[in-house]
Amino acid sequence: MDSAVERAIGLMWERYSEPLSLTDIALPLSRSYFARLFRDTVGVTPGRFLAAVRIFQAKQLLVDSSLSVTDVSFAVGYNSLGSFTNGFTTSVGVSPGRFRRLARSGEFTVDSQRPKPGTGLGAVAGTVSLPEGLGNARVFVGAFPTPVVQYPSFGGVILDVPSGRPTCYHLSDVPEGTWFVHAVAVADGFGPVPWTDRTSLIGRRDAVTVTADSVTSAAMRLRRVRLVDPPVLLALPVLEPPPALAAGGGCPVIGPRSAPVSSGL
Repeated sequence: MDSAVERAIGLMWERYSEPLSLTDIALPLSRSYFARLFRDTVGVTPGRFLAAVRIFQAKQLLVDSSLSVTDVSFAVGYNSLGSFTNGFTTSVGVSPGRFRRLARSGEFTVDSQRPKPGTGLGAVAGTVSLPEGLGNARVFVGAFPTPVVQYPSFGGVILDVPSGRPTCYHLSDVPEGTWFVHAVAVADGFGPVPWTDRTSLIGRRDAVTVTADSVTSAAMRLRRVRLVDPPVLLALPVLEPPPALAAGGGCPVIGPRSAPVSSGL
């Protein structure tokens, strides 16, 4: 990764609560050159990445602190509660207040966006595989219109993937068009207490074309999260890997279903 992009991303994570400008983030490079470099490297603009960092940190504060929604908005760099609420709801899929209530109630559902009436629908299917050296994982897979894991998603499912064995997935009722297929996962480690050494994983397939009444193939190979990856914004259930998975064939799809809410990876 380019050192200027790495420095900029580090700056965003450290100073997201401040009114950072593109000039602040780009220094010592020119704004135009840096903006092109950042987008070519990361896949989104610097402004979009910074907005994602702020929303992600807001999710953390809503779950882990007793700050009011207004105070949370100021703490993550917004100077308008209305702008924060709109940005949060658009990215996460629920309002800040509702997100907090769902987190405290311990339940959440994976709700895929309903296609517009009359839209041609297809499907995306394939396998999900884990990196070597990890235990079982619980994985969310869905189709998204952007390179950021944010609302809305289509055809979302949750499945359990065993260590060392790819597992099938199938996203149904995906509108025809071109999509990013994202996977978000948490994997156990090995040993007598594998849940004490968990790893966050992601995967992405770009430009997946879906046509009506057909199935598009897209294999998902997950990897560890990198600094360059935009944070996960969509409200997802806690991805709690199962302690054991039965051997055998088939494609065990769990979701959507109710589960505890997660503030993200």
